[in-house]
Amino acid sequence: MRIKKVRLKNGYKRFHDLTIDLGQSPARIVALVGPNGSGKSSVLDGMLYHQQAHGSTGSHSNDDGPTYHFMGDAGNYEAIIIDFVQGSFQEVRSAREKQGKPNTVFSFRSPYRYNNHVKIDTITSTTPIRENNYGARYASALDSKMEQNYRRLQALVNRYMQDNDVRPSEARAKVIGDLNASISKCLDLEITSVGNVEASQGTLYFSKPDSPREFEFNVLSSGEKEVIDLLLDLYLRRDDYDDSVFLIDEPELHINTAIQGSLLTEIDRLVGPDCQIWITTHSIGFLKALQTQMKDRCQIIQFRGDLNLASTVQTLTPLEPSTSAWRDLFAVALDDLATLVAPKTIIYCEGRDAPGKAGSERGMDAQAFNAIFNRDMPDAMFISSGGNTELDQRSAVAIAILSKVFPEIEILVFKDRDMASGKITDENDRQVYLKTNPQNHRVMKRFEIENYLYDKEVLAAYCAANALQFDEASYDNLVCDIVNQNLKDVTGHIKSICGIKGSINAETFKVSLARHVDEGMAAYKELYGCIFNRE
Repeated sequence: MRIKKVRLKNGYKRFHDLTIDLGQSPARIVALVGPNGSGKSSVLDGMLYHQQAHGSTGSHSNDDGPTYHFMGDAGNYEAIIIDFVQGSFQEVRSAREKQGKPNTVFSFRSPYRYNNHVKIDTITSTTPIRENNYGARYASALDSKMEQNYRRLQALVNRYMQDNDVRPSEARAKVIGDLNASISKCLDLEITSVGNVEASQGTLYFSKPDSPREFEFNVLSSGEKEVIDLLLDLYLRRDDYDDSVFLIDEPELHINTAIQGSLLTEIDRLVGPDCQIWITTHSIGFLKALQTQMKDRCQIIQFRGDLNLASTVQTLTPLEPSTSAWRDLFAVALDDLATLVAPKTIIYCEGRDAPGKAGSERGMDAQAFNAIFNRDMPDAMFISSGGNTELDQRSAVAIAILSKVFPEIEILVFKDRDMASGKITDENDRQVYLKTNPQNHRVMKRFEIENYLYDKEVLAAYCAANALQFDEASYDNLVCDIVNQNLKDVTGHIKSICGIKGSINAETFKVSLARHVDEGMAAYKELYGCIFNRE
C-alpha cells in the first residue's frame, strides 16, 4: 500500500490548501524534512483525522490527554483527501476490512514516549494489535505503548510455543533471537530474558558487554528505551500490518546521531515489503541515511520556512537530489555547519568568484553547470573561481588544503577553450593543453559555456517548456558555427529568437537554459565527457 497524493485544504490546521504529490510511482520511504513548526507533523495528523472520521481507530484504552480538535469544523473530514496507488481511502479500508483488519491502513507513532517504568505482576488480556486502539491519537500526544506491547510479547511467546509444539525455553529463545537481531544493529546491548510475570519479574532484562550482571528495562537510558520501544512495536505488528502505511513522527528524539542511521535501516527492514513509511525528521543521522544507503527508495518533501502555507495554495513534490539541495536539508539540522558537508567532487570553473549571501554561488558558469548535472551527478559541485589565472591559483590552494581534511575528495579544474587569454584556439591547442597539464585539468571543446547553452536542442526545449515560439530560421542565420563562434555577444539576439519580449537578465536567462539541458542532448554528452572523462 502506498500513498501517492495528500491534500489538506479549507483551513485544516494552518494549511490554506496544501498538496503533497509523489507522482505515479511513490517511493517506499517518504521523508518530510523541515524545521520545527513548519507543518510536518500536521500532515500526519491529517491522515489520522481522516482515518478517525471513518471510524477506523476505535476508542483508546489509555489516557493520552484531552480530546483534540483538528479543525474548526471537526466534522469536515472531506477537507483531507488521500489518494493511494490502490484507490481512495474508502476503497483501501474496504479491502482491509475484507481481511478482518480495517483499522490497519495506518500505523502511527508519536515522538513523545513515556515508558520510564515497565514492571507488571499480573497477567491480563490485551486487545488484538490489529484493532489499533491504543497509543497516541495525534502527534503531540503521549504514546505509551510499551507496557501493552510487553504483555503482547508474552502472549506471542505462548502462541509460538503452542503453534509449534516446542518447549517454553525454545519459544522464548526464538522471540528473543528475533528481537536481538534488530537491537544489535542499533545498540550495544541484548535481551537476555522476557521475564516472568508470575514471579513478579514482568519486564525485559538486558546485558551489555561491559556489565557483569543483567539489568531491567527500567534502568536503560531514554535513548535506549526509545529504540527498544520502537523495534518491539514494529516486530509485533509484522503480521497484521503487512500492507499498511507507517507514520513515524520524529523518531530521533532522545537518540544520538550515531544510532539514528542504523535505526532507520532497521525500521525499513522490519516494516513489510508491501508497506510505505512516512517519517518526519530534521535529524542529521536520518538525513545521512536517506542521502546514502536509502537514496534509491526514498522521496524527500522539503518544508521550507518561506512557503507561507497558511494563506497560499502550495503543491510540494519530491526534491531533486543534488548537492545544493542536500546542503539546504542539512542546514535544518546543522545550521551554519551545513557548509562543512563536502561533496565527493569539486569542479572549479571560470566566473564570478565572490560569494553571495550565506556563501551562495554567484558565478553564472557554476550555477549553470550545477543545474545541468545536479540530477545525474549529485555528489559533484561546481564553484566559480575567477578568470583563467585565478582558477589555477585557487584550485591549487584548495587541493593543498581540502585534500588533507577530506582525503577522498576529488578537485577538478574546468576551463573554457579560450584559455589562451584572448588568442584563438582550436581542438589541437586543447589537446596540447591537456597533455601538458595535470590530470585534474579539463577544457571544454566548444569556445565558451554559451556555445552549449545556445545549442539549438537546448533553445528548442526551453521554448517548448515555456510556451514560446522558437524561430529556427533566424537561429540558423545567426549561428553558423556552434563550436567556435563567439555567442556571448549575441545573447540579445538569442532571446529574441526564443520569442522573449520582456526584459530578462542575461545571466538569469542562461541559468534557466541550463535547466533544460538533458542527458539525451549532444551538448550534455559532450560536456559530461569533457568534465568527468577528460575527453
